[in-house]
Amino acid sequence: MSRRVVRQSKFRHVFGQPVKADQMYEDIRVSKVTWDSSFCAVNPKFVAIIVESSGGGAFMVLPLAKTGRVDKNYPIVSGHTAPVLDIDWCPHNDNVIASASEDTTIMIWQVPDYVPMRNLTEPVVTLEGHSKRVGIVTWHPTARNVLLSAGGDNLIILWNVGSGEMLLVLDQMHSDLIYNVCWNRNGSLLLTTCKDKRLRVIDPRGRRVVAKSFEEPIALQEMDTSNGVLLPFYDPDSSIVYLCGKGDSSIRYFEITDEAPYVHYLSTYSSKEPQRGMGFMPKRGLDVSKCEIARFFKLHERKCEPIVMTVPRKSDLFQDDLYPDTPGPEPALEADEWLLGKDAEPILVSLRDGYVPVKNRELRVTKKNILDNKPPTGPRRSHSSCDQRPTVEEVLEEVRSLRQMVQAQEKRISELENKLCKFTNGTD
Repeated sequence: MSRRVVRQSKFRHVFGQPVKADQMYEDIRVSKVTWDSSFCAVNPKFVAIIVESSGGGAFMVLPLAKTGRVDKNYPIVSGHTAPVLDIDWCPHNDNVIASASEDTTIMIWQVPDYVPMRNLTEPVVTLEGHSKRVGIVTWHPTARNVLLSAGGDNLIILWNVGSGEMLLVLDQMHSDLIYNVCWNRNGSLLLTTCKDKRLRVIDPRGRRVVAKSFEEPIALQEMDTSNGVLLPFYDPDSSIVYLCGKGDSSIRYFEITDEAPYVHYLSTYSSKEPQRGMGFMPKRGLDVSKCEIARFFKLHERKCEPIVMTVPRKSDLFQDDLYPDTPGPEPALEADEWLLGKDAEPILVSLRDGYVPVKNRELRVTKKNILDNKPPTGPRRSHSSCDQRPTVEEVLEEVRSLRQMVQAQEKRISELENKLCKFTNGTD
C-alpha cells in the first residue's frame, strides 16, 4: 500500500475568521468607481477607504479603534476634483497618505492623530505631471519620501515628496495601460503588469527594462472561472501569498518555497458576501499574542469587515518562528542617496514586545527655488524700492485672506470651548 506523504509546514492549519459585529466599521459608502485598485489602505494607526462623494473624489480615514457605525457627517479627505482611484500609506510615517485621482493629480496628506472637526481639503503637496488619470501610487520601501505614480498616459513618474519634484519619468516602456506596479524588497527594481499581457522588470534609475518576456512559469495554479480581478498580497516573512478576487467572496492562500513545485495550496477563507476591495495590514500592526499572521480589511457595499488569519497554537509565549524581524518605520536611505544609485535593505524591528506606533511626525515639504539655479538672461535693470512695493489690490487680498483665517480659528476655538463645557458638565 502506498501512503500519501503530507508536506510539513507550520502554516498548514492557518485559518481566517471575521471579527465580531461591534468591531466592524459600518455605514460607509464605499466607492463604486470602475477601477481595479484595492480601494483600501491600512497601517497600525488608521484604515483609509475610498468613498462615494459628490463634487469630486474623496476617501475616509478612521482610527483603527473607531469601530461601529460611522456618522454620516464624519470628516473626509476631499481635495480632488474627480474620483479617487488609489491610496497608499507612507511606510515611514503612519500619518502620511498619498492619493491618486482621475483629475490627473497626486496629493499627499498629513492626517492628525485626533479626529478633525471638518473635512481635510488642503494637501501638504500636490504633484502634477500626468496628462491622464492617475490610477496607481506606491511608496518606495526603503528611501524616504520617494513615491511612484502610474497613469493612463502609460507613464511612470518617481517623485521626491519632500521637495515636490519629479525625480524620474519612465516613458516609452509601456505601449498600453499599466495595470499594477510593485517594488522589490530594497526598492532597486520595479515589476509592472500591463494590458499588453507582458510582465516587465524595470531598473528605474537606469531607465531600462531588464526582463520582459518570461518563457515558462515555474508553477501554474488553476483558479476558478470567476472573471473578477485578483488582488494579490504577499507576506515575505511567512512566504505566503493571499489572492483576493474582486467581486469574489473568498481569500485563497498559498505557501511559496524555493523547491519544486514551489507553490503549495494551504486553504481558502470563504464567506457569503462578495468583496469590493481589500486592505492588508503591515506585519507590525498585528496582534502577536494571538498568533495573528495577517489581517485583511474586506470592503462590502456599506461596511468594512476585518478578517484575522491565525496559526492555531496553545502557547502564550512569543512565537519566534512566526515573527522574524520585520521592516519598521525608519527609512534606510534619503531620496537623493537612492537617486544616485545607493541601495539598502529595510531597517528591521522585533515584534517580541509588540509594536507601538510612533507619534505623529510632520511631513515637511521644502520646494527648491528654480530661479536660484538659473543665471539671469538679458540686460540687468535696477529696481527702486518703489517698484517692489505691493499694490493696493495685493494688500487688500492679503487682508481678506488673514480675516478668513482668523474667523476660521475663532470658530474652531468656539467649538472646542463648547465641547469642554459639555465635558465639564457631564463630569460634575
